[in-house]
Amino acid sequence: MASETSFAGVRVTGLAGRYATALFELALEEGALDAVAADLQSLKTLLSESDDFTAMVRSPILSRSQQEAVMDAILAKGSANKITSNFAGLLAKKRRLFALGDIIKAFATLHAAHKGEVEADVVSAAPLSEQQLGALKDQLRSAMGREIQVNVSVDEALIGGLILKVGSRMIDASLATRLSNLERTMKEVG
Repeated sequence: MASETSFAGVRVTGLAGRYATALFELALEEGALDAVAADLQSLKTLLSESDDFTAMVRSPILSRSQQEAVMDAILAKGSANKITSNFAGLLAKKRRLFALGDIIKAFATLHAAHKGEVEADVVSAAPLSEQQLGALKDQLRSAMGREIQVNVSVDEALIGGLILKVGSRMIDASLATRLSNLERTMKEVG
């Protein structure tokens, strides 16, 4: 059974939720919330852009001290906040670096709720222009009645359209899904 942690009315679950909540509370107490959030965003970017970094984070072969040394070097190069550096070292010592991506996502959820924002994940078939992104944010802000933090990614397999997820709600307006639904309907008819 996955454990659940609630903070500021937002629930984050499991191992990632517990670690993210602890980090969030410490950063908030120390007045370093935005600095830690920026550090984690940099690590998120590194996870998405570097296969080597992702492999290191997930590697069961590397020792705790090797993973800790790599994290120390990366965070020192980026002039990370001491809280972030200490937290990454703790994850390496506890052999929990494999959960870094989920911890970052849970932390971002807590941070957005603290700022009165709602987080939305958007997957589009092609990169969105600034104008499209602005229009999407305006529509979401109007619908949700709160500021929106949009996380955008691209998946060319969607062919066209996009998938939007806000909390537990998901809207799939992708061409790939529409074609799949059409194919299923035609098989049922024919």
